[in-house]
Amino acid sequence: MVGFRSLKALVLGAGLVAGLGVQAPALAAGGEIHLPDTRFSFDGLFGHFDRASAQRGFQVYKEVCSSCHGMHQLSYRNLRDLGLSENEVAGIAATVQVMDGPNDEGQFVERAGRASDRFHAPFPNEKAARAANNGAYPPDLSVIAKAREGGADYLHALLVGYEEPPAGMQLGAGMHYNKYFPGHQIAMPAPLNSDGQVEFHDGTKSTIDQMARDVSQFLTWAAEPELEQRKAMGVKIILFLTVLGGLAYAVKRKVWADVH
Repeated sequence: MVGFRSLKALVLGAGLVAGLGVQAPALAAGGEIHLPDTRFSFDGLFGHFDRASAQRGFQVYKEVCSSCHGMHQLSYRNLRDLGLSENEVAGIAATVQVMDGPNDEGQFVERAGRASDRFHAPFPNEKAARAANNGAYPPDLSVIAKAREGGADYLHALLVGYEEPPAGMQLGAGMHYNKYFPGHQIAMPAPLNSDGQVEFHDGTKSTIDQMARDVSQFLTWAAEPELEQRKAMGVKIILFLTVLGGLAYAVKRKVWADVH
């Protein structure tokens, strides 16, 4: 799952951008957009995922985002990597109904989801998704954190950037003002619209900012779950090359010590 998803991120990025009609944040109409630096736990050379935050982020996705956005590249069993138990994962998967088959009679039957199933899609196809969203197509969120310039900072800013439009600005029909969205007009209404919208299982206060941070953490993990291993390997390689360089220099000094 890890390698496959990372490889496809580059390919799917362009399609996801086209799906929303999004350009890079720095190329927004009317000037450059400066994203706030959210400072996530996974930033920096020694960064790591905050699994408690990512679990809360999955809860936000499940209760808010999943009604419109799918995450087809993830299976429910992947949630074990966030620290969820097998029973918890099985319980989450069992809340959805999937079509399975054909059986011995050649029929497709509906059954409860299993841990091995992909995340349940909210719509059967793109046309159904557009019909339910006034023509806009909600993209799959599996690699959205890799497909947007700014990554998690952009996702967080987008979710907290809804506000009333400036005086004199005319919004298009069905559009909403967002100060961090390119062009500032977005078809998606504010998904996080009030504090306490999601009641976190761990008791964390669910402000709009907290929910946006947590779901951004979860979406970054979903797009790049191997990030911690990659950083750990990078540190090891740097240490190895540092030691190797020191040894090579010491050998060079020893070999050429008598040459003037």
